[in-house]
Amino acid sequence: MLKLNVSRRTFVGGSIVLGTLLVSHRFAKACVAPSLPYRKKKIASIRDVKAHKPIMFNYPDENSPAVLVKIGRPAIGGVGPDKDIVAFSALCTHQGCPLQYSKGRFVCKCHYSMFDPAKNGQTYQGHASEWLPQIKLSVDRRGNIYAEAVEGLVWGRAINLLPK
Repeated sequence: MLKLNVSRRTFVGGSIVLGTLLVSHRFAKACVAPSLPYRKKKIASIRDVKAHKPIMFNYPDENSPAVLVKIGRPAIGGVGPDKDIVAFSALCTHQGCPLQYSKGRFVCKCHYSMFDPAKNGQTYQGHASEWLPQIKLSVDRRGNIYAEAVEGLVWGRAINLLPK
């Protein structure tokens, strides 16, 4: 029979270290976002998109309102022949209020934040400190516009794609 000569202090200290390692491993694993792929979603056809007439849709899931708009001037991340069709999350990055597109900009009626759609949804007025999450778009040879991913974090989420 093997007899270990371990003091109470060594045993308690070792138990604390082991418990901390087990908990920290689970915590670290929970903090790492799962790598889920975005799904490609058809939004509209280029021929149906009119200047300054927003098209509402949901992306990356049905609980995430987004808006596609032809802004009439080239934009960062813009698609289409004039590179002026862009899409963004339709929730203000300040407190999640719905946004409206007006006079070439996105406006939050709750606290008057404003975002420039030609410059990646950059905040230029109001309480919002984050830019709007931009929906990455693509256009196929038939002129169909697709949402492919989100650049930035949708308001109120720790990750954009929620596991099912």
